[in-house]
Amino acid sequence: MSAGPEVSESVRDAELPGRLLATERDAFMPLLRATPEERFGLRTACPGWTVRDVLAHCGAALIRVVEGRLEPGVFSPESNAVDVAERADWPLARVLDELERGFTEAGPVIAAAGGPLDPVALGEWVHAGDVRDAFGVPGAYAGEGAEAALDLLVIASRKRGKPLLRADLLDDDGLRDGRSLELGVAADGRAPARLTCDVPTLIRLCTGRSLVGTRYELAGAEEKELSLYA
Repeated sequence: MSAGPEVSESVRDAELPGRLLATERDAFMPLLRATPEERFGLRTACPGWTVRDVLAHCGAALIRVVEGRLEPGVFSPESNAVDVAERADWPLARVLDELERGFTEAGPVIAAAGGPLDPVALGEWVHAGDVRDAFGVPGAYAGEGAEAALDLLVIASRKRGKPLLRADLLDDDGLRDGRSLELGVAADGRAPARLTCDVPTLIRLCTGRSLVGTRYELAGAEEKELSLYA
């Protein structure tokens, strides 16, 4: 897991997004294939979207990357809504097949792009967490891919100019586990914000997800300042 010195493009791990996508494919697709179809109508943390809608968006985004269909405005709310609507009449199996193909094929394309597409992998992992959360699966924003996701989160927070934040991580028992992360960038005259929480709560804070039932200590910044999507 990256922490401490700022990550530069010269030390970018080009294979990291692909590893995260492959890890998520292997963990996530069996869950989806084994879930009764009626549960795909459950609402998610994404306003207005069901589980099926989230998965349609995820598959569409990855296949756009694979096929190089990245015209201006792609991944905007309007573009995402069109992609989801285009898949409304697809059989669920086709939605899942497209998603699995994207998980499998997008990694090399993202690696070759040089960095701009790296956040796509992080977004896919977060959306998988949204689905697990809707299904009531424990550890929705944790699991095997969490370490790679945290690395991408650090990089994304710096690229998007979020306030400098030093986060001390807690284990499942609420005890400090010795890990810390430095996210965001320094601003003149502003002291670093400090955060103590577990990994799922950090993900929720930085992606604007619900904080109901979480426990954390934050000083020197407001919740909304930490979100990558604010």
